[in-house]
Amino acid sequence: MVESLKSGKEGFDLADLIKAAKSQGDGSGERPVEKWNPEYCGEMDMVIKADGSWWHDGTRITRQPLVKLFASILRKDEDGETYLVTPVEKIKIEVERSHFIAIRVDVEGQGEDQRVFFTTNMDEIIEAGPERPIRVEIDPETQEPSPFVRVRGRLEAILARPVFYELVEHAVRCEQNDRSELGIYAGGTYFPLGNI
Repeated sequence: MVESLKSGKEGFDLADLIKAAKSQGDGSGERPVEKWNPEYCGEMDMVIKADGSWWHDGTRITRQPLVKLFASILRKDEDGETYLVTPVEKIKIEVERSHFIAIRVDVEGQGEDQRVFFTTNMDEIIEAGPERPIRVEIDPETQEPSPFVRVRGRLEAILARPVFYELVEHAVRCEQNDRSELGIYAGGTYFPLGNI
C-alpha cells in the first residue's frame, strides 16, 4: 500500500511529493494522470504564475527539471480546478492564467491540409487539431484576445504574443454569419481567431 504524502503531518512535504512523482510513469515523462482516481487531500501553496513561473510557499522554483516533473503530474478536473495528482493523492494548486505557455509555432503546408505545431515552455511539442483545439477568449472590456491551445486532458497553453502574431500570418479570412473573421486551419479543422 502506498502511504499518503501527508501521513498525519500539518502540510504537504515538497520532498515527499517529488519522490512520489518520480516513482510514477515509465521514465519518459508521461504519467497516466487521467486514469488515476485518488482522494482529494487539500491544497498546497503552489502557484503557476501568469508568466509561466512556478512558485512554492512564496519562493520561485528555479530548477527546470523539477518544474517539468510537477508539470507531468498536473491535471485539470471537471470542477475547473488544477491538481497535482499521484495514484493516492490529489492536491489543489493555483493557476493564475494558464498551465503552460506556447513559446513557438511551426506551420507546415497551407490551406485545409496545414499542420500547426506548438512548443511549450516545458519543451513539449504538440500538434493542434481536433484533439488539441485552438481557442481565443476576447476580453469584453478591452477586446484583447487571449489565445490558447489544448496540451493534454483539460490543460492548456496560452500563446505568447509573438507566437499569436506569427499564427495570424497564416490565417485565412472567412465569412461567418454576415461578418468577417480570421481563422486558422490545423489538422484539417478550422479554428476561429477573431473578427476582422
